[in-house]
Amino acid sequence: MPTTTYETVTTKQTLNRVQEERMPFDWSINPYRGCAHGCSFCYARAFQSFMGLGAEDEFQFRIMMKSNAAEALEKQLSGMARKLGHDIDALGRQIGQVTIGTATDPYQPIEGKAEITRACLKVLAKYRISTSITTRSPLVLRDLDILTQMKDVSVNISINTLDPGIIRKLEPASPHPHQRLEALLGLSEAGIQTGIFAAPVLPLITDEEEGLRQLLMAAKERGAAFAMISLLRLSKDVKRWYLQTLKEQFPDKLASYYELYRGPYAEEGYVRSFKQMAAKLLAQCGMNDGSAPAQPRVKAASTRKLPRPSAEVTVRELTPEVEQLSFPF
Repeated sequence: MPTTTYETVTTKQTLNRVQEERMPFDWSINPYRGCAHGCSFCYARAFQSFMGLGAEDEFQFRIMMKSNAAEALEKQLSGMARKLGHDIDALGRQIGQVTIGTATDPYQPIEGKAEITRACLKVLAKYRISTSITTRSPLVLRDLDILTQMKDVSVNISINTLDPGIIRKLEPASPHPHQRLEALLGLSEAGIQTGIFAAPVLPLITDEEEGLRQLLMAAKERGAAFAMISLLRLSKDVKRWYLQTLKEQFPDKLASYYELYRGPYAEEGYVRSFKQMAAKLLAQCGMNDGSAPAQPRVKAASTRKLPRPSAEVTVRELTPEVEQLSFPF
């Protein structure tokens, strides 16, 4: 297995405007490029080609760390705030929602030491920016001291099966599904709006109705307020890598995939049938309405020690400069 290498890079801007109109958020933040979890089906593998990198092993084993991400974010937001007369509420309205983790997991293993995502969260909390986080990792629990003080925040735990065997074959370095459920419980018990992204569902591997029902119920029991279910999409770059992985791990599925995926999307009849099943499951499990968080009904099955930050966040770190000037000293 290749050795993972980490490179520090600098960025001119951390906050990137989302151009795709169908996306339910306006801005994205990705503190890293590449992802050590190595999910064989990850759509973000295709982004590597935009940077002259490969969608294959380079995606998992060459991680670029945006070392100045928080500083660049501070510069962006302070500049916007200045143009609005330092009206922090107006800034929040102008920006809308920021999503962290659209092209890489912001809590992949190196974040435990680098704390780049944590530093960005401090800045977002300081400027009271509506924030959504998507991750597969229980490391997100480390940042509860910041998350619980944010004005508007939600966390999406990405999990498409409860079967650890499938996870290990197709997501070689990602957290165990039980750990992700623990994260879900910890977040919901802390009052954080939390749900799951059952995505991507893998045809003929994780698309069995009963398995998806068990996943939805396990999430609901741990306080998930919502769930999103979506099917695997295979762009050209991702398809080549994913099918090679299937050849090694699920060779009996390979011929069916060539029939099902003649393009980036599954065959129309299969998609139609799957969407009907998914809608039925969401309705049956009461997971199709994210307006209010569910109440956890189970206790954590593990006493595993929660991750800790290098230093607890301070009130001053979360207070905009213009308000700090008004503090009595």
